[in-house]
Amino acid sequence: MKFRSSESRRQIALLVETSLGSGREILRGIAQFARDYANWEIFHAARGLEDAVPEWLYDWGGDGVIARIQNEGMLQSLKKLDAPIVDVLGVPAHDFPLVQVDDEEISKQVARHFIDRDFVHFGFYGIKGENWSQRRQDALRRAIGSIGSFAEIHSLRGESEGYSNHNTELQQWLVTLPKPVAIMVCSDQRGLALLEACRAVGLTVPEQVSVVGVDNDLAFCEVATPNLSSVRGGHMRVGFEAARLLNLLIDGQPPPDRPVLVAPNEIVVRESSDSRSISDPAVRDAVRFIRERLSEAITNEDIAKAVGISKTRVQVRFRAALGMSLREFVAERRLLRAEKLILATDLTFADIAERCGFRHHEYLGYVLKKRRGITPRQLRSRAESPSSE
Repeated sequence: MKFRSSESRRQIALLVETSLGSGREILRGIAQFARDYANWEIFHAARGLEDAVPEWLYDWGGDGVIARIQNEGMLQSLKKLDAPIVDVLGVPAHDFPLVQVDDEEISKQVARHFIDRDFVHFGFYGIKGENWSQRRQDALRRAIGSIGSFAEIHSLRGESEGYSNHNTELQQWLVTLPKPVAIMVCSDQRGLALLEACRAVGLTVPEQVSVVGVDNDLAFCEVATPNLSSVRGGHMRVGFEAARLLNLLIDGQPPPDRPVLVAPNEIVVRESSDSRSISDPAVRDAVRFIRERLSEAITNEDIAKAVGISKTRVQVRFRAALGMSLREFVAERRLLRAEKLILATDLTFADIAERCGFRHHEYLGYVLKKRRGITPRQLRSRAESPSSE
């Protein structure tokens, strides 16, 4: 890929928030383009999504702007500038060139994730008045089709969404949904609120409520309890394509006649949706008991006692619901948790083996090699290899 460069460095202003993971990924994509294909001097300061256009921009006189245009006030401010502008959000309607994630494809991915896990009841938790949230809701409903029931709830952006009235409304909504239910949240920060509401009314995740967010914002996904599954929306690519487009506009090329849509990456599956739809309450209780005690020496008798039915009965119902025995499920859960810890932490293999219920790290290595064809050290080396979206 080659682009025409100017003799002097082009001055580019970035009005992209740093408070959310999606904004930071966009900045990474812009930086990659600027580093590899352009001769740019970048002007950017840490900012929030709702921050106003900085005063210095009006007298700046630079070559172009990339912005996440969040509201009408920001839009009107940017219209006063005499420079090419590329938007990377698309909330208010305007005539600026737009590069954004493909909301339709994001929701299709989430729908496939839920349908593959046999759910027939679905929900959506969105932000009122945000067109991208509405697009994701509508696309999810279309992707699900006539499979089963669909319900939605929305909150306002900003401070009001944390008020007790909304929390109560969210909890009441969850209680009324048929179970088990699979819920898509429009973005990851809504996932934390939803998971907290589930805990408040005693609903288990993912056995009764399976949850998937969007953006794979690690600050939200990894602090959530349980950890939140999320779609990697492709925001780094959005940043790269926006920078590429702005460079072409500065060179005098005409803008595209439609928005540039960037396809999402894969869903990062974590504990909030790492389960199949389970309608049998005894099996749900057994799964929850196992998840909470993977580091312990769990017996079938322990599981039967925890769910309040005989060992034979729980084994029969477990196999009918999940297609595997209790022991097979325990072994697979332990291995999955070990794989996640190997990939995501710097814990020693001995520590990981202990946390996941393996007798010692040599046995963990034996099981991983036998079932996955890879050693713990090879798996960790793969995670440490550089990669990009």
